[in-house]
Amino acid sequence: ADDAHYMGGCLLNENLQWGAILMTYAALPPDPAIVGARWREMWLERLDRIEAFPAIWMQHPWRDRYWKHGSVCEDYGEIRCPVYAIGGWADGYSNAIPRLLRGLKVPRKGLIGPWAHVFPHRGFPGPAIGFLQEAIRWWDHWLKGRDTGIMDEPAYRVWMQESVPPQPQYEHRPGRWVAEDRWPSPRSVRRRWYLNPGRLQDRPEVGAGLTLSSPQTTGIASGEWCAFGADGEMPLDQRQDDGRSLVFDGEPLSAPLEILGAPVVELELSVDAPVALVAVRLNDVAPDGASTRVSYGLLNLTHRDGHHKPAPLVAGRRYRVRIALNDSAHAFPPGHQIRVAISTCYWPIAWPSPQPVTLTLYPGAGTLQLPLRPRAPDDGRLREFDPPEVAPGSRHAPLKPLPFKRTVQRDLTTDEVIYTLSSDGGEFGGHSLARLDEIDLELGYKLSKCHRIRETDPLSAKTELAQEVRLRRGDWSLRIASLVRLSAAADGRTLNFEARLDTWEGDGAEAPVRSRTWDLVIPRKLF
Repeated sequence: ADDAHYMGGCLLNENLQWGAILMTYAALPPDPAIVGARWREMWLERLDRIEAFPAIWMQHPWRDRYWKHGSVCEDYGEIRCPVYAIGGWADGYSNAIPRLLRGLKVPRKGLIGPWAHVFPHRGFPGPAIGFLQEAIRWWDHWLKGRDTGIMDEPAYRVWMQESVPPQPQYEHRPGRWVAEDRWPSPRSVRRRWYLNPGRLQDRPEVGAGLTLSSPQTTGIASGEWCAFGADGEMPLDQRQDDGRSLVFDGEPLSAPLEILGAPVVELELSVDAPVALVAVRLNDVAPDGASTRVSYGLLNLTHRDGHHKPAPLVAGRRYRVRIALNDSAHAFPPGHQIRVAISTCYWPIAWPSPQPVTLTLYPGAGTLQLPLRPRAPDDGRLREFDPPEVAPGSRHAPLKPLPFKRTVQRDLTTDEVIYTLSSDGGEFGGHSLARLDEIDLELGYKLSKCHRIRETDPLSAKTELAQEVRLRRGDWSLRIASLVRLSAAADGRTLNFEARLDTWEGDGAEAPVRSRTWDLVIPRKLF
């Protein structure tokens, strides 16, 4: 329900990306230096059994037994060992940390820094911390019985992020460490604002319904669902998406306001289609108008009563829905405004609904609830983390940096917007990505990703991801190439999944050792 596959019941494009990468990983061969002459036989057997992972996941769009059997939240009591859960605000998985603290009954701690999907001692955006030393303190306490003091410290520690102008990446995210002795914290205060016409206010004002049908390109400033520390991953200035959304602004703040936890938006709405989604963003608007995304949430409205039992919407019927946004720690400064932005699509993060949707929102009935965190005197007395250290690892030489290039183009003749990402570290002849000296292996990898959609047609959505991997040791060399595509059928009832995986042995080999193809039709079960 909150992974690379679906968010709020909405299919994520990350599902295709991660599944395509996993298919390519699965095609890698056993190392002849480890398994011997059987490596080729084992490799061919592996290639013959590869699954089309994205298609499998798309066949389970509801919360069924397929997902439940591997989900911690089905029975937190199954975890009987102490847990230290660690993540980053720029990661796609930070919500798991407060959920674990809330659900587990064993001794537990949580830590969230400003980082992407990287280890905290390589933390990016910074500041990085001495994660390895922190891990040793934890293990020495629980595995060796040593008094390291780690369990005397607060249970939940996070990086309270300060307001910053939106930009494609941050070397360092300004902020400070804060902590709570337990989570949920009894110190947290929920403050409510009403979504009145164009405004966030303390009292409801009932007005005429506000209608919206967002262009399908709304969300182009969203950044990546999960950041990995590469250039161009962060959300950009939200004004271009705000202009395609219903927005509700609070008055300029007269004093600092800090939140820690999951913002919640409740809406009363109706739509004109049986399948629709709503995207809600919480933004920090500076006096110069720059709009920085603080958090966001998605809801497939057919999942309004739960992800296990979706039901079509009835056109014109009024529904009340609740959207929990991603957990966040953010400090709004005086003079800034809190903004809620609501749209009917969020491309390329989420796959669009089968048809354009007109949403009617009833002002005065919807609310924004923010988890306010009062400042604590103990924040300034927290134990400082040790400086980052890197443990001894394999000796390797990067032979070529892995550059990332991201572009957004608009074809004015077709009104199609094309988002592309490419990285190229795949060639040899002195240009490979890296050489692992200890095992005498050269690695090459390149990737390209493309999202396409037309402004008014959700069925024009297309995503394509291509990869190539090269391995070489002496006269032993391999090449693996994969191409995965997803598109919508013209009737809106199915998705078309296509994939091809080719493998070659030997430099310059023309005929693939194995070629696998998939051409599958995926029913759209209310998404």
